[in-house]
Amino acid sequence: MHQSPQAPIGMFDSGLGGLTVANALMRRMPAESLLYFGDTARVPYGPKSPDTVRRYALQIGEWLVSQGVKCIVVACNTATAHALDVLQSSLPVPVIGVVEPGARAAVRASRIGPIGVIGTSGTIASGAYTRAIQQQSPGTTVLAAACPLFVPLVEEGWVDHPASRLIAHEYLASMRDAQVDTLVLGCTHYPLLAPLLAAEMGPRVRLIDSAEETAVEVERVLADRGVLNQGDPEHVEKPTHRFVASDAPRHFLALGGRFLDVPISAVEYHVFS
Repeated sequence: MHQSPQAPIGMFDSGLGGLTVANALMRRMPAESLLYFGDTARVPYGPKSPDTVRRYALQIGEWLVSQGVKCIVVACNTATAHALDVLQSSLPVPVIGVVEPGARAAVRASRIGPIGVIGTSGTIASGAYTRAIQQQSPGTTVLAAACPLFVPLVEEGWVDHPASRLIAHEYLASMRDAQVDTLVLGCTHYPLLAPLLAAEMGPRVRLIDSAEETAVEVERVLADRGVLNQGDPEHVEKPTHRFVASDAPRHFLALGGRFLDVPISAVEYHVFS
């Protein structure tokens, strides 16, 4: 399936969290257009069964392909853990997840270990991060903890709230006890909680957000396929960014700019039957 460099990059998440990855893509590849789908009708993905997450991911992936995207970024750790393989084998465009890039960044940042990973129940139960980290650094101790309440807190905008601090203190106790030196934020919602998490863990612990590393991977894949949009210095065309939600587009519009770090002017609505 041949795509032009001007085709958009497609990406999706269960909600708003993947906008942290969209921000990294926009900074690294300013000429690229994006089509972002937030599955706000079915957020969160973390507690759902692997089969259900795979079904949602395929539905969204096929829709993104129908919109003419040149690649798809699965900007959701749970969907990456459960559905990356099936998306890569079923869709006619490259599909890039966030787990491998995050694991790579963690291995690079860790000094002596152990490495901590926090994520949704689904991501942690899948063991995807532990496998990816130990593949790159055999023998590394990986400590994983599910933090299911973080996604609803972030979607609610409670990123610096006493309740969030209390919950974070409880969730991160095992990480503090094990004295991890690196903590992977294994959910794209979690970077919004980074200041709060950093305060809980202390200055010696490095927090890893897979967004930057994922953007590097996307750039490499597009360049390898000859579809990276370098932009034309003679005709500077502004990229077009589309944002689509499966529910509550006004809520997405109100909170989305905080995740993306730039204002969002409009959110479309698309629901799957």
